Amino acid sequence: MRDAYHEELDSIGDGLVDMARLVGSAIGRATTAILDADLKLAESVIAADEKVDDLQRDLEGRAITLLARQQPVATDLRIVVTSLRMSADLERSGDLAQHVAKLARLRFPGSAVPHDLHATILEMGQLAQRLMAKAAEVIITKDVDLALQLEQDDDAMDLLHRALFQHLMDDRWKHGIETAVDVTLLGRYYERFADHAVSVAKRVVYLVTGEHADEISPQGDVEGA
Repeated sequence: MRDAYHEELDSIGDGLVDMARLVGSAIGRATTAILDADLKLAESVIAADEKVDDLQRDLEGRAITLLARQQPVATDLRIVVTSLRMSADLERSGDLAQHVAKLARLRFPGSAVPHDLHATILEMGQLAQRLMAKAAEVIITKDVDLALQLEQDDDAMDLLHRALFQHLMDDRWKHGIETAVDVTLLGRYYERFADHAVSVAKRVVYLVTGEHADEISPQGDVEGA
């Protein structure tokens, strides 16, 4: 019975990894769709989000069943509760990738991104994908140091986000209000996606140590200890 219980706990972790990989792929494909005005690819990203939603519902159901039947305590309880929170972060990440794809669909056959911002949006999309890939690795390895690095990695996304706004506020902006709104939304989608990847990593830190990430030094020590 206990072996089956721990197998179920492990399967919840596997589900989180699957979700992270799916949403990481989704943000990469959505980025391609919006930069290339690729309607078919955008539609595939939009449709694929249902798989992420299904995974979250399945994971949530199994976690609630474990809580009801096994009444886990201590570390096991922390695993279940933290996993539920991570699944919510990942589901929201999938929604953000879908938002990018929906914007690509909305502006087809045109592009929501002016040519002079293609490089910035591409970099934001690639960085978002890398951050989520690292979050998936953190879920697998439970590596606290790697998890803490994600917040530092996210600084690069914040810099790109600020650069995007500086471009929008430049007196030389010539692409109109509609495009400015589109670019503003895109910047927000990528910035929030990165935040969710960081949140997942922080939750792994709590799962492993019982301490919140803000209380842990980059070397994995509890501050003040």
